[in-house]
Amino acid sequence: SSSAATSRVDGAARDEPPLQWASYWKATPEMITSRARRLAAAAAVLAVGLLSACGARVDDSSASAGGEGTSCVDTSGPSVKIGFLNSRSGTMAISENTVYNSLKLAADQINAAGGVLGKQLTVVAEDGASEPTIFAEKAEKLIRSDCVAAVFGGWTSSSRKAMLPVFESNNALLFYPVQYEGLESSRNIFYTGATTNQQIVPALDYLKEKGVKSLFLVGSDYVFPQTANKIIKAYAEANGIEIKGEEYAPLGHTDFATIVAKVRDADADAVFNTLNGDSNVAFFKEYKNLGLTPEAMPVISVSIAEEEVGGIGVDNIAGQLVAWNYYQTIDTPTNKKFVEDFKAAYGESKVTSDPMEAAYTSLFLWKGMVEKAQSFAVNDVLAAADGVSFEAPEGTVTVNGENHHIAKTALIGKIGQDGLIYTEWSSGKPIEPDPYLKTYPWATGLSG
Repeated sequence: SSSAATSRVDGAARDEPPLQWASYWKATPEMITSRARRLAAAAAVLAVGLLSACGARVDDSSASAGGEGTSCVDTSGPSVKIGFLNSRSGTMAISENTVYNSLKLAADQINAAGGVLGKQLTVVAEDGASEPTIFAEKAEKLIRSDCVAAVFGGWTSSSRKAMLPVFESNNALLFYPVQYEGLESSRNIFYTGATTNQQIVPALDYLKEKGVKSLFLVGSDYVFPQTANKIIKAYAEANGIEIKGEEYAPLGHTDFATIVAKVRDADADAVFNTLNGDSNVAFFKEYKNLGLTPEAMPVISVSIAEEEVGGIGVDNIAGQLVAWNYYQTIDTPTNKKFVEDFKAAYGESKVTSDPMEAAYTSLFLWKGMVEKAQSFAVNDVLAAADGVSFEAPEGTVTVNGENHHIAKTALIGKIGQDGLIYTEWSSGKPIEPDPYLKTYPWATGLSG
Protein backbone atom coordinates (compact mmCIF):
# COMPACT_ATOMS: atom_id res chain seq x y z
CA SER A 1 0.00 0.00 0.00
CA SER A 2 1.07 3.61 -0.38
CA SER A 3 0.76 6.31 2.23
CA ALA A 4 0.06 9.99 1.65
CA ALA A 5 2.04 12.56 3.60
CA THR A 6 0.80 13.54 7.01
CA SER A 7 -0.32 17.15 7.31
CA ARG A 8 -2.02 19.48 9.72
CA VAL A 9 -4.11 22.58 9.33
CA ASP A 10 -1.35 24.67 10.89
CA GLY A 11 1.03 23.43 8.20
CA ALA A 12 3.36 21.69 10.65
CA ALA A 13 3.74 18.21 9.22
CA ARG A 14 5.08 15.85 11.84
CA ASP A 15 4.53 12.20 12.57
CA GLU A 16 5.43 12.44 16.25
CA PRO A 17 2.84 13.31 18.91
CA PRO A 18 3.10 16.75 20.56
CA LEU A 19 6.38 16.98 22.48
CA GLN A 20 4.95 16.84 25.98
CA TRP A 21 3.33 13.47 25.28
CA ALA A 22 5.88 11.95 22.90
CA SER A 23 7.79 10.10 25.60
CA TYR A 24 4.63 8.53 26.97
CA TRP A 25 3.41 7.60 23.54
CA LYS A 26 6.58 5.59 22.94
CA ALA A 27 6.81 4.17 26.44
CA THR A 28 6.80 0.48 27.19
CA PRO A 29 5.14 -0.66 30.45
CA GLU A 30 8.58 -1.02 32.01
CA MET A 31 9.54 2.54 31.04
CA ILE A 32 6.30 3.93 32.45
CA THR A 33 6.84 2.08 35.74
CA SER A 34 10.42 3.34 35.95
CA ARG A 35 9.32 6.94 35.41
CA ALA A 36 6.58 6.58 37.98
CA ARG A 37 9.05 5.38 40.59
CA ARG A 38 11.32 8.33 39.99
CA LEU A 39 8.37 10.70 40.26
CA ALA A 40 7.19 8.92 43.38
CA ALA A 41 10.38 9.57 45.29
CA ALA A 42 9.94 13.33 44.91
CA ALA A 43 6.18 13.23 45.41
CA ALA A 44 6.40 11.27 48.66
CA VAL A 45 8.46 14.00 50.34
CA LEU A 46 5.82 16.60 49.58
CA ALA A 47 2.99 14.22 50.42
CA VAL A 48 4.03 13.78 54.07
CA GLY A 49 3.24 17.38 54.87
CA LEU A 50 0.15 17.61 52.73
CA LEU A 51 -1.60 14.49 53.96
CA SER A 52 -1.37 14.87 57.72
CA ALA A 53 -4.59 16.86 57.99
CA CYS A 54 -6.71 14.66 55.72
CA GLY A 55 -8.34 12.50 58.41
CA ALA A 56 -8.12 8.87 59.42
CA ARG A 57 -6.30 6.63 56.98
CA VAL A 58 -7.19 3.31 55.50
CA ASP A 59 -4.84 0.37 56.09
CA ASP A 60 -1.33 1.55 55.21
CA SER A 61 -0.96 -1.49 52.95
CA SER A 62 -2.55 0.70 50.30
CA ALA A 63 0.78 2.49 49.96
CA SER A 64 3.23 -0.33 50.55
CA ALA A 65 3.75 -1.29 46.91
CA GLY A 66 3.92 0.43 43.56
CA GLY A 67 3.68 4.15 44.27
CA GLU A 68 5.04 5.50 47.53
CA GLY A 69 2.27 7.95 48.40
CA THR A 70 0.54 7.55 51.77
CA SER A 71 -3.24 7.20 51.71
CA CYS A 72 -5.36 9.68 53.62
CA VAL A 73 -8.71 8.05 52.77
CA ASP A 74 -10.98 8.30 55.82
CA THR A 75 -13.18 5.25 56.40
CA SER A 76 -13.88 5.91 60.09
CA GLY A 77 -17.34 7.41 59.55
CA PRO A 78 -20.56 6.45 57.76
CA SER A 79 -19.34 7.67 54.36
CA VAL A 80 -16.32 7.52 52.04
CA LYS A 81 -15.29 10.06 49.42
CA ILE A 82 -14.89 9.37 45.71
CA GLY A 83 -13.81 11.82 43.00
CA PHE A 84 -15.40 12.65 39.64
CA LEU A 85 -13.04 14.45 37.24
CA ASN A 86 -14.65 15.48 33.95
CA SER A 87 -14.49 18.41 31.53
CA ARG A 88 -17.55 20.42 32.51
CA SER A 89 -16.24 23.29 30.38
CA GLY A 90 -14.15 23.71 27.23
CA THR A 91 -14.15 21.89 23.91
CA MET A 92 -14.69 18.43 25.47
CA ALA A 93 -17.73 19.44 27.53
CA ILE A 94 -20.01 18.33 24.65
CA SER A 95 -18.93 14.76 25.49
CA GLU A 96 -17.92 14.77 29.14
CA ASN A 97 -20.95 16.37 30.83
CA THR A 98 -23.02 13.27 30.14
CA VAL A 99 -20.24 11.11 31.63
CA TYR A 100 -20.50 13.12 34.83
CA ASN A 101 -24.28 12.63 34.81
CA SER A 102 -23.97 8.86 34.45
CA LEU A 103 -21.40 8.67 37.26
CA LYS A 104 -23.76 10.65 39.47
CA LEU A 105 -26.61 8.26 38.59
CA ALA A 106 -24.45 5.27 39.55
CA ALA A 107 -23.44 6.87 42.86
CA ASP A 108 -27.06 7.71 43.67
CA GLN A 109 -28.17 4.15 42.88
CA ILE A 110 -25.38 2.62 44.95
CA ASN A 111 -26.20 4.89 47.88
CA ALA A 112 -29.91 4.08 47.64
CA ALA A 113 -29.05 0.37 47.80
CA GLY A 114 -26.96 0.73 50.96
CA GLY A 115 -23.64 2.08 49.70
CA VAL A 116 -20.32 0.25 49.55
CA LEU A 117 -19.41 -1.90 52.54
CA GLY A 118 -22.24 -0.11 54.31
CA LYS A 119 -20.79 3.33 53.68
CA GLN A 120 -22.49 6.06 51.67
CA LEU A 121 -20.52 7.59 48.80
CA THR A 122 -19.73 11.31 49.06
CA VAL A 123 -18.85 12.72 45.63
CA VAL A 124 -16.19 15.39 45.21
CA ALA A 125 -16.51 16.71 41.64
CA GLU A 126 -13.87 18.69 39.74
CA ASP A 127 -13.76 20.27 36.28
CA GLY A 128 -10.82 19.21 34.10
CA ALA A 129 -11.75 22.09 31.76
CA SER A 130 -10.53 20.19 28.66
CA GLU A 131 -6.88 20.86 29.64
CA PRO A 132 -4.48 18.00 30.49
CA THR A 133 -2.51 20.09 32.99
CA ILE A 134 -5.71 20.93 34.86
CA PHE A 135 -6.66 17.24 34.95
CA ALA A 136 -3.30 16.49 36.59
CA GLU A 137 -3.69 19.32 39.11
CA LYS A 138 -7.26 18.33 40.00
CA ALA A 139 -6.29 14.65 40.30
CA GLU A 140 -3.59 15.60 42.79
CA LYS A 141 -6.10 17.69 44.75
CA LEU A 142 -8.65 14.87 44.85
CA ILE A 143 -6.05 12.36 46.08
CA ARG A 144 -4.04 14.50 48.51
CA SER A 145 -6.47 17.12 49.80
CA ASP A 146 -9.91 15.56 49.38
CA CYS A 147 -8.66 12.06 50.26
CA VAL A 148 -10.92 10.19 47.83
CA ALA A 149 -10.87 6.38 47.66
CA ALA A 150 -10.93 6.39 43.83
CA VAL A 151 -11.28 8.85 40.95
CA PHE A 152 -13.55 8.34 37.95
CA GLY A 153 -13.10 10.34 34.76
CA GLY A 154 -10.89 11.70 32.02
CA TRP A 155 -11.65 11.52 28.31
CA THR A 156 -8.80 12.49 26.01
CA SER A 157 -5.66 10.39 26.08
CA SER A 158 -3.71 13.56 26.78
CA SER A 159 -5.70 14.00 29.99
CA ARG A 160 -5.08 10.36 30.95
CA LYS A 161 -1.35 10.59 30.19
CA ALA A 162 -1.16 13.73 32.32
CA MET A 163 -2.87 12.00 35.24
CA LEU A 164 -1.03 8.67 35.02
CA PRO A 165 2.13 9.68 36.97
CA VAL A 166 -0.05 11.40 39.60
CA PHE A 167 -1.95 8.19 40.32
CA GLU A 168 1.13 5.99 40.17
CA SER A 169 3.24 8.19 42.46
CA ASN A 170 0.41 8.35 45.01
CA ASN A 171 -0.66 4.71 44.58
CA ALA A 172 -4.22 5.87 43.96
CA LEU A 173 -6.94 4.53 41.63
CA LEU A 174 -8.28 6.04 38.39
CA PHE A 175 -11.18 4.50 36.48
CA TYR A 176 -10.93 5.78 32.90
CA PRO A 177 -14.16 5.29 30.91
CA VAL A 178 -13.33 6.04 27.27
CA GLN A 179 -12.11 3.96 24.32
CA TYR A 180 -8.51 4.77 23.57
CA GLU A 181 -5.48 3.90 21.44
CA GLY A 182 -4.13 1.05 23.59
CA LEU A 183 -0.40 0.42 24.02
CA GLU A 184 -0.68 1.21 27.73
CA SER A 185 -1.40 -0.43 31.06
CA SER A 186 -0.94 0.83 34.59
CA ARG A 187 -1.43 -0.87 37.96
CA ASN A 188 -3.25 2.30 39.10
CA ILE A 189 -5.66 2.70 36.16
CA PHE A 190 -8.65 0.58 35.18
CA TYR A 191 -9.66 1.13 31.54
CA THR A 192 -13.41 0.47 31.22
CA GLY A 193 -13.72 1.74 27.64
CA ALA A 194 -12.48 -0.27 24.66
CA THR A 195 -8.86 -0.79 23.82
CA THR A 196 -7.76 -1.01 20.19
CA ASN A 197 -8.63 -4.66 19.53
CA GLN A 198 -12.17 -4.08 20.84
CA GLN A 199 -13.01 -1.06 18.65
CA ILE A 200 -10.53 0.11 15.98
CA VAL A 201 -9.47 -3.33 14.77
CA PRO A 202 -13.08 -4.60 14.50
CA ALA A 203 -13.96 -1.40 12.61
CA LEU A 204 -11.15 -2.06 10.14
CA ASP A 205 -12.19 -5.70 9.78
CA TYR A 206 -15.74 -4.53 9.04
CA LEU A 207 -14.58 -2.07 6.37
CA LYS A 208 -12.38 -4.73 4.78
CA GLU A 209 -15.31 -7.16 4.68
CA LYS A 210 -17.34 -4.45 2.93
CA GLY A 211 -14.71 -4.18 0.21
CA VAL A 212 -12.95 -0.99 1.28
CA LYS A 213 -9.58 -0.72 -0.50
CA SER A 214 -8.59 2.83 0.44
CA LEU A 215 -8.97 5.13 3.45
CA PHE A 216 -8.55 8.80 4.31
CA LEU A 217 -7.60 9.48 7.95
CA VAL A 218 -8.89 12.57 9.78
CA GLY A 219 -8.16 13.24 13.45
CA SER A 220 -7.57 15.71 16.23
CA ASP A 221 -3.94 16.64 16.82
CA TYR A 222 -3.07 14.77 20.00
CA VAL A 223 -2.15 11.33 21.35
CA PHE A 224 -5.21 9.20 20.60
CA PRO A 225 -5.68 9.99 16.88
CA GLN A 226 -1.94 9.93 16.14
CA THR A 227 -1.40 6.56 17.79
CA ALA A 228 -4.67 5.13 16.44
CA ASN A 229 -3.63 6.14 12.93
CA LYS A 230 -0.24 4.46 13.28
CA ILE A 231 -2.14 1.28 14.16
CA ILE A 232 -4.57 1.81 11.27
CA LYS A 233 -1.65 2.29 8.85
CA ALA A 234 0.03 -0.91 10.06
CA TYR A 235 -3.25 -2.80 9.56
CA ALA A 236 -3.73 -1.20 6.13
CA GLU A 237 -0.25 -2.19 4.96
CA ALA A 238 -0.82 -5.79 6.00
CA ASN A 239 -4.26 -5.93 4.38
CA GLY A 240 -3.71 -4.18 1.06
CA ILE A 241 -5.57 -0.99 1.95
CA GLU A 242 -4.22 2.29 0.55
CA ILE A 243 -4.02 5.36 2.80
CA LYS A 244 -4.88 8.30 0.54
CA GLY A 245 -4.43 11.06 3.09
CA GLU A 246 -3.88 11.84 6.76
CA GLU A 247 -5.02 15.16 8.22
CA TYR A 248 -4.98 16.57 11.76
CA ALA A 249 -6.69 19.58 13.32
CA PRO A 250 -6.23 21.03 16.82
CA LEU A 251 -8.84 20.15 19.43
CA GLY A 252 -11.63 22.71 19.16
CA HIS A 253 -10.83 23.55 15.52
CA THR A 254 -13.92 24.63 13.58
CA ASP A 255 -12.78 25.42 10.01
CA PHE A 256 -12.73 22.21 8.00
CA ALA A 257 -13.09 23.62 4.47
CA THR A 258 -9.51 22.75 3.51
CA ILE A 259 -9.45 19.30 5.10
CA VAL A 260 -12.81 18.22 3.70
CA ALA A 261 -11.81 19.47 0.24
CA LYS A 262 -8.73 17.22 0.46
CA VAL A 263 -10.96 14.32 1.51
CA ARG A 264 -13.23 14.92 -1.47
CA ASP A 265 -10.34 15.17 -3.93
CA ALA A 266 -8.64 12.03 -2.60
CA ASP A 267 -11.77 9.99 -3.41
CA ALA A 268 -11.04 7.21 -0.92
CA ASP A 269 -13.50 4.37 -0.38
CA ALA A 270 -14.09 5.51 3.22
CA VAL A 271 -12.94 7.98 5.88
CA PHE A 272 -11.67 6.87 9.30
CA ASN A 273 -12.48 9.69 11.73
CA THR A 274 -10.72 10.16 15.08
CA LEU A 275 -11.75 13.79 15.66
CA ASN A 276 -12.84 14.51 19.23
CA GLY A 277 -15.14 17.06 20.80
CA ASP A 278 -16.99 19.82 19.02
CA SER A 279 -14.69 19.72 15.97
CA ASN A 280 -16.97 16.95 14.72
CA VAL A 281 -19.81 19.45 14.39
CA ALA A 282 -17.86 21.58 11.92
CA PHE A 283 -16.40 18.58 10.08
CA PHE A 284 -19.71 16.88 9.31
CA LYS A 285 -21.45 20.13 8.38
CA GLU A 286 -18.69 20.82 5.87
CA TYR A 287 -18.79 17.19 4.69
CA LYS A 288 -22.45 17.61 3.81
CA ASN A 289 -21.90 21.10 2.34
CA LEU A 290 -19.45 19.65 -0.20
CA GLY A 291 -21.98 17.02 -1.25
CA LEU A 292 -20.22 14.04 0.31
CA THR A 293 -22.60 11.29 1.40
CA PRO A 294 -22.49 8.08 3.46
CA GLU A 295 -23.36 6.15 0.31
CA ALA A 296 -20.54 7.58 -1.80
CA MET A 297 -17.82 7.92 0.87
CA PRO A 298 -18.88 6.66 4.31
CA VAL A 299 -17.20 7.97 7.45
CA ILE A 300 -16.60 5.59 10.34
CA SER A 301 -16.07 7.42 13.64
CA VAL A 302 -14.77 6.17 16.97
CA SER A 303 -15.53 9.20 19.16
CA ILE A 304 -19.09 10.06 18.11
CA ALA A 305 -21.89 8.57 20.16
CA GLU A 306 -25.55 9.44 20.70
CA GLU A 307 -24.70 12.50 22.78
CA GLU A 308 -22.61 14.05 20.00
CA VAL A 309 -25.16 13.29 17.23
CA GLY A 310 -27.52 15.94 18.58
CA GLY A 311 -24.80 18.58 18.60
CA ILE A 312 -23.65 17.70 15.09
CA GLY A 313 -27.21 17.66 13.76
CA VAL A 314 -28.92 14.46 12.62
CA ASP A 315 -29.28 15.78 9.08
CA ASN A 316 -25.50 16.16 8.83
CA ILE A 317 -24.59 12.68 10.01
CA ALA A 318 -27.50 10.23 9.47
CA GLY A 319 -26.33 7.10 7.68
CA GLN A 320 -22.72 7.37 8.84
CA LEU A 321 -20.99 4.58 10.73
CA VAL A 322 -19.56 4.38 14.24
CA ALA A 323 -17.66 1.75 16.21
CA TRP A 324 -18.39 1.25 19.91
CA ASN A 325 -19.37 -1.39 22.47
CA TYR A 326 -22.71 0.06 23.54
CA TYR A 327 -25.69 1.82 21.96
CA GLN A 328 -28.89 3.08 23.56
CA THR A 329 -30.83 0.75 21.24
CA ILE A 330 -29.41 -2.48 22.75
CA ASP A 331 -32.50 -4.59 23.37
CA THR A 332 -32.03 -6.15 26.81
CA PRO A 333 -33.93 -5.69 30.08
CA THR A 334 -30.78 -4.40 31.81
CA ASN A 335 -30.23 -1.71 29.20
CA LYS A 336 -33.90 -0.73 29.02
CA LYS A 337 -33.86 -0.09 32.77
CA PHE A 338 -30.62 1.89 32.49
CA VAL A 339 -32.09 4.10 29.75
CA GLU A 340 -35.30 4.60 31.74
CA ASP A 341 -33.37 5.48 34.90
CA PHE A 342 -31.15 7.96 33.05
CA LYS A 343 -34.10 9.67 31.40
CA ALA A 344 -35.98 9.79 34.71
CA ALA A 345 -33.01 11.50 36.33
CA TYR A 346 -32.05 13.93 33.55
CA GLY A 347 -35.03 14.29 31.20
CA GLU A 348 -36.81 12.32 28.50
CA SER A 349 -34.83 14.04 25.75
CA LYS A 350 -31.50 12.78 27.09
CA VAL A 351 -29.70 9.93 25.36
CA THR A 352 -27.33 7.27 26.62
CA SER A 353 -24.00 6.50 24.97
CA ASP A 354 -20.92 4.29 25.18
CA PRO A 355 -18.52 6.45 27.25
CA MET A 356 -21.16 7.34 29.83
CA GLU A 357 -22.26 3.69 30.03
CA ALA A 358 -18.63 2.66 30.55
CA ALA A 359 -18.34 5.30 33.28
CA TYR A 360 -21.55 4.10 34.94
CA THR A 361 -20.22 0.55 34.77
CA SER A 362 -16.85 1.58 36.22
CA LEU A 363 -18.39 2.68 39.52
CA PHE A 364 -20.14 -0.68 39.93
CA LEU A 365 -16.93 -2.53 39.04
CA TRP A 366 -15.06 -0.57 41.75
CA LYS A 367 -17.85 -1.42 44.18
CA GLY A 368 -17.48 -5.09 43.26
CA MET A 369 -13.72 -4.97 43.79
CA VAL A 370 -14.04 -3.24 47.18
CA GLU A 371 -16.66 -5.69 48.37
CA LYS A 372 -14.64 -8.68 47.15
CA ALA A 373 -11.60 -7.29 48.99
CA GLN A 374 -13.68 -6.23 52.03
CA SER A 375 -11.45 -3.17 52.02
CA PHE A 376 -11.07 0.28 50.46
CA ALA A 377 -7.25 0.04 50.59
CA VAL A 378 -5.77 0.33 47.11
CA ASN A 379 -3.52 -2.74 47.24
CA ASP A 380 -6.39 -4.85 48.58
CA VAL A 381 -8.67 -3.62 45.78
CA LEU A 382 -5.97 -4.36 43.19
CA ALA A 383 -5.51 -7.89 44.53
CA ALA A 384 -9.27 -8.52 44.30
CA ALA A 385 -9.82 -7.02 40.84
CA ASP A 386 -9.22 -10.01 38.58
CA GLY A 387 -12.43 -11.66 37.46
CA VAL A 388 -14.79 -9.09 38.96
CA SER A 389 -17.77 -8.83 36.61
CA PHE A 390 -20.91 -6.75 36.26
CA GLU A 391 -24.10 -7.21 34.28
CA ALA A 392 -23.77 -3.87 32.53
CA PRO A 393 -26.18 -2.24 30.08
CA GLU A 394 -23.77 -3.29 27.29
CA GLY A 395 -23.77 -6.90 28.54
CA THR A 396 -21.53 -8.82 30.93
CA VAL A 397 -18.14 -7.17 31.45
CA THR A 398 -15.24 -8.78 33.30
CA VAL A 399 -12.03 -7.24 34.64
CA ASN A 400 -8.70 -8.60 33.43
CA GLY A 401 -6.48 -8.41 36.52
CA GLU A 402 -3.28 -8.52 34.49
CA ASN A 403 -3.79 -5.48 32.24
CA HIS A 404 -6.73 -3.75 34.02
CA HIS A 405 -8.89 -3.63 30.91
CA ILE A 406 -12.24 -5.37 30.57
CA ALA A 407 -13.68 -7.87 28.10
CA LYS A 408 -16.20 -6.11 25.84
CA THR A 409 -18.38 -6.94 22.83
CA ALA A 410 -17.54 -4.92 19.69
CA LEU A 411 -20.39 -3.27 17.77
CA ILE A 412 -20.47 -1.41 14.45
CA GLY A 413 -23.48 0.89 14.25
CA LYS A 414 -25.24 3.18 11.80
CA ILE A 415 -26.73 6.54 12.81
CA GLY A 416 -30.46 6.64 12.17
CA GLN A 417 -32.70 9.56 11.20
CA ASP A 418 -33.97 9.61 14.79
CA GLY A 419 -30.46 10.34 16.09
CA LEU A 420 -30.05 6.91 17.65
CA ILE A 421 -27.48 4.31 16.61
CA TYR A 422 -28.46 0.87 15.39
CA THR A 423 -26.20 -2.19 15.39
CA GLU A 424 -25.04 -3.26 11.93
CA TRP A 425 -22.52 -5.87 13.11
CA SER A 426 -21.58 -7.47 16.43
CA SER A 427 -18.64 -9.61 17.53
CA GLY A 428 -21.29 -11.78 19.19
CA LYS A 429 -19.36 -12.22 22.41
CA PRO A 430 -16.95 -10.22 24.58
CA ILE A 431 -13.46 -9.76 23.13
CA GLU A 432 -10.62 -10.23 25.60
CA PRO A 433 -8.57 -7.01 25.89
CA ASP A 434 -5.20 -7.00 24.10
CA PRO A 435 -3.93 -3.43 24.65
CA TYR A 436 -0.48 -4.15 23.18
CA LEU A 437 -1.91 -6.08 20.19
CA LYS A 438 0.35 -9.03 21.02
CA THR A 439 -1.95 -11.42 19.15
CA TYR A 440 -1.76 -9.45 15.87
CA PRO A 441 1.40 -10.19 13.78
CA TRP A 442 0.98 -6.99 11.74
CA ALA A 443 1.24 -4.91 14.96
CA THR A 444 4.72 -6.11 15.88
CA GLY A 445 6.89 -3.17 16.90
CA LEU A 446 4.04 -0.69 17.51
CA SER A 447 4.45 -0.78 21.28
CA GLY A 448 8.23 -0.40 21.19
